[in-house]
Amino acid sequence: MAHRSWLGALAGAALGAVVARAAYAAFTRRPPIGDEKTWTRTNHRGEPITLLEGPAFVAGAGAAAVLAPGLPGRARAAAVLACVGSGALGAYDDLRGATSSKGFKGHLTALARGEVTSGAVKILGIGAAGLAAAALLPGDHRGSGGRAVDTLLNGALIAGSANLANLFDLRPGRAIKVGLLTGAPLLVASLAKGAPAGAALTAVPIGAGLALLPEDLGERAMLGDAGANALGALLGVAAVTGLRRPSRLVVLGTVAALTAASEKVSFTKVIAGNPALHRLDMLGRRPA
Repeated sequence: MAHRSWLGALAGAALGAVVARAAYAAFTRRPPIGDEKTWTRTNHRGEPITLLEGPAFVAGAGAAAVLAPGLPGRARAAAVLACVGSGALGAYDDLRGATSSKGFKGHLTALARGEVTSGAVKILGIGAAGLAAAALLPGDHRGSGGRAVDTLLNGALIAGSANLANLFDLRPGRAIKVGLLTGAPLLVASLAKGAPAGAALTAVPIGAGLALLPEDLGERAMLGDAGANALGALLGVAAVTGLRRPSRLVVLGTVAALTAASEKVSFTKVIAGNPALHRLDMLGRRPA
């Protein structure tokens, strides 16, 4: 079982990395939608940067989830649904989104006024994708509520993780670094338990993220909503697969608390004010 876990992890990471790099090279030559200008934005320095890293991540991680060995059919389907669904909705917001409303509060307030923003479509769509993915996954159904409660908990964890990862995609490499820091303990735990499915599911976004990290740190490309949402959703699926209900409740509470804090506090200011976090945030980046 331990051998299968290592094989699944290595295969998932390698497949994610290879396909993500190949997809990025292909998309920079011929974007999946529109032309190069369609995907060009201005970064925090006021310099042009491409969002094509996001679709490349979705392609790499999605293909790896399909091909990685050691995954049961339902777990494979849940991972693909979470990755592609969150990535597609993120790409929609990348290309069609307006900045008049921001954050959960802004988009839901606009929705209450009868204004359907691209962000609201993304929030509701990712929530639906998270619940659909959760319904495919086995869970810890013991205790009150059983299957229904477990599906709601897991769906909220997947969707919440997708949204939270996107909140960190404000500086080069930050979202991928956060993904690596959260994915590493999940991967180690799955390998230690000899859980092939958990190991493969966690390794897929890690491999795709590492392959694209040089482009991100070099400020040539960024994940955008497409890539960051898919990254978070896949880590959410991995957490659902590898953690028992009490641990998942702790993770969901942390995700909810950080999401709520983001409405009041700038993560960038908090990171800049903490020497250790600032050093990690600047690792591999151009000087500020």
